[in-house]
Amino acid sequence: MFWFIFQVTAAEKKESSPDQLWHSRQTSNIHRTETQDYSCTVRNPGKEEMFNMDVAYSEQAAVLLKGSFLSEPRKLKDGNALTKFKIPKGRLGVTRIGDLSAQDMKKIPTLALIELTALCDILGFELKRNKAAKLKTTDKRLFGVPLNTLLENDQKLLPNTKVPLILQALLSCLEKRGLETEGILRVSGSQTRIKSLEQKLERDFYTGLFHWDAVHQNDVSGLLKRFIRELPAPLLTAEYLPAFAAVQNIPDLKQRLQALNLLILILPEPNRNTLKALLEFLSKVVARENNNKMNLWNVSTVMAPNLFMHKGLPDKIPEGKEKQLAEGAADVVRMMIHYQDLLWTVSSFLVAQVRKLNESNSKRYQFCDKRIKHLLRKIHADKDKVKKNQAEPCKIVKVHASLLLKDPLEVHLNNATRVADVLRQFQKNMCQRGWNVVNTVNLLKCNNSMECTNLLLYEVGGNIGEHCLDPDTYLLDLYHINPHAEWIIKQNPSYPRVF
Repeated sequence: MFWFIFQVTAAEKKESSPDQLWHSRQTSNIHRTETQDYSCTVRNPGKEEMFNMDVAYSEQAAVLLKGSFLSEPRKLKDGNALTKFKIPKGRLGVTRIGDLSAQDMKKIPTLALIELTALCDILGFELKRNKAAKLKTTDKRLFGVPLNTLLENDQKLLPNTKVPLILQALLSCLEKRGLETEGILRVSGSQTRIKSLEQKLERDFYTGLFHWDAVHQNDVSGLLKRFIRELPAPLLTAEYLPAFAAVQNIPDLKQRLQALNLLILILPEPNRNTLKALLEFLSKVVARENNNKMNLWNVSTVMAPNLFMHKGLPDKIPEGKEKQLAEGAADVVRMMIHYQDLLWTVSSFLVAQVRKLNESNSKRYQFCDKRIKHLLRKIHADKDKVKKNQAEPCKIVKVHASLLLKDPLEVHLNNATRVADVLRQFQKNMCQRGWNVVNTVNLLKCNNSMECTNLLLYEVGGNIGEHCLDPDTYLLDLYHINPHAEWIIKQNPSYPRVF
């Protein structure tokens, strides 16, 4: 395991640092509601821009560098002026983290790391590696325990748990009673009470005897920060924490987000899921700014030390650089909170690379088969079939829904057929058979029409493990890319089953 450290070229080191002062972790007087001076630089502040995920980020950076398309950078003066980015949906839709199978997601970190290395090379950053410190063992059950250990223990109680139960409990308590509290996260609780609460949680949390109703909100927020700070390894991992911090050195906001997107994809799954749960909560805090007086910059300023200053890492901050590094870390947290939906997206070019890897592995397996001549003939026949299919304006395919229908549904595909159309056809087919759709599959009724809000269409097999499809995916295009896959309708796991 390694640390990644970016070294900025001499030209980039001359970039001016942010003007907004970030107080140290010990300073609690951050109660400010006036306009903040942010450090992000963008080409068109306040305007919506396209965030292209079809082309590799390194290729985009190379084109910009060659053409010198970037205009003069400008600093943002208001959080509301943050550039709005929109991911243009191609014919294959958008893939979010969680849409791919675990088997395919295991390939993503390596691919993302290769792309990050290429992007840094184009931007003029040097990637260095240092060994990470070994984790120390502890006799505690909650605080100071590695994420993997917490999840292993929690999954014995609740299988498929993806975020530690103690963190879920802390966030749930704050969401119920702390979002409206003025200065939440900023105002410190009683350190004596926090220490006592930690001891009680260690003893009673898993027995169900701990009562959250009697706990003060500021003490719970203190427990939350303590939980993150006392993890044996940083939540952003010792290997990649310097890389997250170095994102601040990239002048262009879009390229900062590209680097952050790749870094989040590189994170181990437990860290990524835990970080997402935290960021979703922080976003809810910011949304209640009018009541709790905690805007995006204040929340980022308070939380940055807990994510970026870790006791297990050597403190090698150059003298006189504390303010600049602190401001940059807060800016990175601000971007992760504000752009988390974008950052938790798997770029289309990475999904395409996963497909190529799967095809390569499949061909390698076929090559080792004794009946090689027969299989090679079959491969060529399949290629001819695909080419023929690509020339066809329409196609009839079968969609399976074994949990709901015994026989597969025949679907006529043309260039305009989307996933949403197939789900509506499936619903119509069920209605024609006399099924009570609302009571059977818990569909929601809206504007006198049925919407298949709890049904999902999956692409399974071929050159992909399992892929939950975007409702706007054009299926004929997908068929041409993966003609050997099966399409299966399943119920959304976030909706309860009622049959």
